[in-house]
Amino acid sequence: MSKILSSNEPTGPIESRWENHKFNMKLVNPANKTKFTVIVVGTGLAGASSAATLAELGYNVKSFCIQDTPRRAHSIAAQGGINAAKNYPNDGDSVFRLFYDTVKGGDFRARESNVYRLAQVSNNIIDQCVAQGVPFAREYGGTLANRSFGGAQVSRTFYAKGQTGQQLLLGAYAGMMKQIANKKIQQFSRREMLDLVTVDGIARGITVRNLETGEIESHAGDAVLLCTGGYGNVFYLSTNAMNSNVTASWRCHKKGAYFANPCFTQIHPTCIPVSGGYQSKLTLMSESLRNDGRVWVPKEKGDKRHPNEITEAERDYYLERIYPSFGNLVPRDVASRQAKFRVDEGRGVGSTGVAVYLDFKSAIEKKGESAVRDKYGNLFQMYEKITGENPYKVPMRIFPAVHYTMGGLWVDYNLQSSIPGLHVLGEANFSDHGANRLGASALMQGLADGYFVIPYTLGNFIANHDLKPVSTESDEFKESKKQCEDRLNTLLNIKGDKTVDSFHRKLGNIMWENVGMSRNEKSLKSAIADIQSLREEFWQGVRVTGENGFKNAELEKAGRVADFLELGELMAKDALNREESCGGHFREEHQTSENEAQRNDEDYCYVSAWEMNDQKKIDWIENKEELKFEYVKLAYRSYK
Repeated sequence: MSKILSSNEPTGPIESRWENHKFNMKLVNPANKTKFTVIVVGTGLAGASSAATLAELGYNVKSFCIQDTPRRAHSIAAQGGINAAKNYPNDGDSVFRLFYDTVKGGDFRARESNVYRLAQVSNNIIDQCVAQGVPFAREYGGTLANRSFGGAQVSRTFYAKGQTGQQLLLGAYAGMMKQIANKKIQQFSRREMLDLVTVDGIARGITVRNLETGEIESHAGDAVLLCTGGYGNVFYLSTNAMNSNVTASWRCHKKGAYFANPCFTQIHPTCIPVSGGYQSKLTLMSESLRNDGRVWVPKEKGDKRHPNEITEAERDYYLERIYPSFGNLVPRDVASRQAKFRVDEGRGVGSTGVAVYLDFKSAIEKKGESAVRDKYGNLFQMYEKITGENPYKVPMRIFPAVHYTMGGLWVDYNLQSSIPGLHVLGEANFSDHGANRLGASALMQGLADGYFVIPYTLGNFIANHDLKPVSTESDEFKESKKQCEDRLNTLLNIKGDKTVDSFHRKLGNIMWENVGMSRNEKSLKSAIADIQSLREEFWQGVRVTGENGFKNAELEKAGRVADFLELGELMAKDALNREESCGGHFREEHQTSENEAQRNDEDYCYVSAWEMNDQKKIDWIENKEELKFEYVKLAYRSYK
């Protein structure tokens, strides 16, 4: 039966909710913290920051990552920056404006209390990172530099060239390494989480596979923090690292954790376009490029001349034309849809016709090539290395690609999922971005959750529960281990004739064509039927080479694709159920006369939190969390 969920958010004036909540939560005294073990899965910004902070507080931390070292987490790929309401440029920013822009940017589908807390702690993040030695860009006088990002009319984004994610992660990683040396963190690299273990209904451990030996391992603790990122690779082609996956979150979902707003996926407008069927991933070009780059296409359909031969009068700077207030800095979902519209009109550029131009000619003429090189040099170098074209001389070709997922496991205000003891941080949860994430807010959320939220809320959980010791020899851990081994052996014993990658490509094509930048009832119903058929074919016809109990990359991929084949259906089901357009969820039946998203606040102003009802039939129940807007009133989202 469907449930109405409570966010457990505090009441009172929004600006004091977090401070009052911190005071009212129970604490664990320093001596007692040493008695508890916390499992942290993932070592990106959310995982590394939480592991380092909790260990410094005295907790014993077990940290797990899928890579060979924590510093290879996918957070290193973030380029453009991190938001904070410092108002260094003195251009009108404030905590409330950051809160307002984030709620509006998410098209009024995020929880106000969480978003305001995020804006509040944003300034602490910058202070923390500067103290760690993160090399943010600086102005001539030594103050930290800021630049603009989409969805805002102020400059609030702190950056380190185009390597912001890497530099922030190195800061958190240094904190982790200190605690590893202090023996407060045990680091387990090359481990993949395959299951969550609950004891008496509380998350008390995980089952993992050692990716070097193939051994299935059990690990017990007093709470589990899931920091494993998003699920964009369900589309096969995305800007995510190839081993980014949904398995950890999905296995928690199958143990009872609700999956919220799965259809809210973000298509990033500035990526290097697909150039052939051989590709396995796509490359992001930072949104910061839209500060100085101007987006355009030829005015005439089918104009295939070299871009430098097309005069200013023959160019359509369509974002500047349609959105005069925000211009090229409209939010990502808006910029992506407008690029798609231009291609659909037959005005796409490049050899495939599926791209638009991002042109720096005006910026170079005004500021000089050296100034542009100082701001974006490594990004331009990356673009030239991949495409063989010099972006200082020829406009970049860009097109939208799957990048980020706003959906994720449902959490309350304390970042706790529907399973007590399972806390979910960063992109793995749904909480802060609504239906569309503003650029430079992902790094902000990951570090806010890890450095400044979970240390309080986890302590409150531990103080409110009588957590008796558990053993990995208990029936719950043994049963979990057996289920994982059986699933792996089942995959190996299918002995079909099709590769894992072939199924992933087919799924990605179904998702992109039917559940991508725009969706409609017919395409979504088609996607659900096609995914069900493909899933049945997978379990009968996939061929997984190698053996269990050994290093086996094909077996790893097979398990992840099997989970994607279930998640893909839920994404389509969620999109079909939500009869409105909002943010990254664009239903063709629900748009204004100007091709803008048309929300339905009367019927869909809520979070969809899906509960798996039947694992064999792959069936779900939709639970709801009603959203209330007291401080940013529901309004049509306009960037004109």
